[in-house]
Amino acid sequence: MVALSDLTPEQHRLLSEQTIELPSWAFGNSGTRFKVYGTPGTPRDPFEKVADAAQVNRFTGMTPRVSLHIPWDETEDYSKLRADAEEQGISLGTINSNVFQDEDYKYGSLTNSDERIRRKAIDAHLHCIEVMNQTGSDTLKIWLGDGTNYPGQDSINARQGRLAESLAEIYAALGPDQRLLLEYKFFEPAFYHTDVPDWGTALLQVMALGDRGVVCLDTGHHAPGTNIEFIVTQLLRAGRLGAFDFNSRFYADDDLMVGAADPFQLFRIMREIVTYGALDKNSGVNFMLDQCHNLEEKIPGEIRSALNVQEATAKALIVDEEALAKAQADHDVMAANGIIMDAFNTDVRPMLAELRAEKGIDPDPYGAFLASGYLEKIREERVGGQQASWGA
Repeated sequence: MVALSDLTPEQHRLLSEQTIELPSWAFGNSGTRFKVYGTPGTPRDPFEKVADAAQVNRFTGMTPRVSLHIPWDETEDYSKLRADAEEQGISLGTINSNVFQDEDYKYGSLTNSDERIRRKAIDAHLHCIEVMNQTGSDTLKIWLGDGTNYPGQDSINARQGRLAESLAEIYAALGPDQRLLLEYKFFEPAFYHTDVPDWGTALLQVMALGDRGVVCLDTGHHAPGTNIEFIVTQLLRAGRLGAFDFNSRFYADDDLMVGAADPFQLFRIMREIVTYGALDKNSGVNFMLDQCHNLEEKIPGEIRSALNVQEATAKALIVDEEALAKAQADHDVMAANGIIMDAFNTDVRPMLAELRAEKGIDPDPYGAFLASGYLEKIREERVGGQQASWGA
């Protein structure tokens, strides 16, 4: 057991100031390749997604931003959407591009050998930058489904060249305070090769762009057995870790609630973040969720995920650094591992309840939200219209 009073002032500050960005698409319906299941009360437009995101922040006190996905969250008046968000105590964050759901992108988008289609994909990103200018966003996040299914289908080398040229044009259109965040994924939907399959490829591509090119690490986008915390350290050392997309997976890119499959992995990742000093709000590393709640209610799923990240962070902060440094210097393997495990096995929930009370919010965010009646309210009000779900 650990209490809030046991923390140093710096640890208290870091934990108190930690924030996590929410994905707008997490509040819409989603599913598998076989079925998307509808949920009563699902948002019908980006304004209702923002309202749901604001509820998560209201009860957790740590999710003050929401990412938008274009064209899923297209609206005629982004200044109105921005004002609406700010009125509810949150802001519009990262703008995510979508160049994977158009018929033209069947054989790729930014890497397509067809110049017309590449132009279309580049222009889609230039439009995203226009949206950024209207929403106040400073980050354009790019994830591509580009790749091939069979050897010989296309030139891997040529596709890397086309990708570099496309990214360079998009990067050149960014404002001086905006950055390009490139996400990687080792497979799916392409199965023979993916054009941005790993952190090394993403890093090489963004380093060629300039200092404002950074990498997004999605915790579900790695081969089984990958040491993700090692990648975290390498990207931090290179100064190119721009953001996390937190989620969990059991088999592939399952996009389940973060910490659901392997909470120890989440702790290990946050341990590297804390050790490097990247938890500070000015570090340039943005913590985001990237999840699709297929079976569970959307808002409770986001609340639970935010709390899971917070718990892993708290455990990472309370590691006995002095004892660990001594054990490491003495090559005392068992002692060093024991110190890490002691922190992981510590119940930090009472301490975090103290922290919330200190902030003036309910110590039990999940229970407080369920008791608020918000779910019942939106089920009654959001009847009719087109639900703004995944792929809308």
